[in-house]
Amino acid sequence: MTEHNLGRRDMLKGAATLGVITTAGCTGGGDGEGDSESYQISIGGTSSGSSTQQAGQALARAASQHSDILDISVQVTDGWTANLYEFDGDNISSMGVDNNSLSKAMNEEGPFAEEPVDSLPMQGFVFTNLEMHWVAMEDSGIESTADLQDGGYTIYPIQPGFGTRLLTEEIIKEAGLWENNEINNSNTSDIPGAVEEGRVDALCVYGANGAELSSWVQEVDVRSGGNLNLMEVDQNFEDAIDATPGALKKTLEPYGWEQDVTGITDSTTSWVLAGQWAFGPDVPAEATEEVARLSAEHGDTIRDADPTALDHSGVDSMTEAVIPDLEVHPGVADYWEANDAWNDEWTRGETNE
Repeated sequence: MTEHNLGRRDMLKGAATLGVITTAGCTGGGDGEGDSESYQISIGGTSSGSSTQQAGQALARAASQHSDILDISVQVTDGWTANLYEFDGDNISSMGVDNNSLSKAMNEEGPFAEEPVDSLPMQGFVFTNLEMHWVAMEDSGIESTADLQDGGYTIYPIQPGFGTRLLTEEIIKEAGLWENNEINNSNTSDIPGAVEEGRVDALCVYGANGAELSSWVQEVDVRSGGNLNLMEVDQNFEDAIDATPGALKKTLEPYGWEQDVTGITDSTTSWVLAGQWAFGPDVPAEATEEVARLSAEHGDTIRDADPTALDHSGVDSMTEAVIPDLEVHPGVADYWEANDAWNDEWTRGETNE
């Protein structure tokens, strides 16, 4: 399916009502505009310890402190890519998801070529930019991605089902480094143990927005015994990043590490992936408008819980990852329009109300 044919897809099909509860009246002492209804939404937040979980919990905290009409909870799921299948299966109605997974699903590419989805969520707004990069165990002898060319190493390309894994796997395969090496498919909760026991040679890890490593990477840091180093990235791998849609190439200086990871190089090349909140048609517009308001007006509360959170006080920053060919949830669109951040080239979606 091409982007040109997206209008034929029923994007409003069957999102589950399990994730949204609407109740009459509203209680609480927040500063939201009291309406006759209040809402509870449950966000598919990927695995425990992930950047999405952290961001979702921070958003839930802002809602509990500053909203009279919205309560947010966060579910554990198998990842950004997996969330699109959960949405299609009517299991979740709100989620974190990355733009690469959305693009692949829209065009029936990657894993969606063999297992396409019939329905897609509407866009909310960007909440993180994940900066993926290579590190190697010191005793592996690996210094560069060029060393992986000959094969024989055990590498960890992030947990299957994660949007970061989908993009990373695509780049590694483009670089010709997949088939000759052994792939460790551990969950992020298990990989720190594998690192501690020396069962992996090189890992793809990530931090968020130049601020902090993901929680599972922090655990890898602690349990690695100080034996990790940034890897140099050769021209072949840089070319693979350039050749992969959805990946933004960026020079990265290390941040968030307790150990010194600059034994080989002071900086490396990362591939960056934008993640955004997305919502189905059963989520009322009033609920997502409130999510947008909380993110824009209560960033201090959110950053207290998630130091990596993007600053959305200018509102325009919310729109930086919009995919033009995918609908924007009407509540988010309403908030953007009220704050002069809406672009008429985008498409406003509809709810089932």
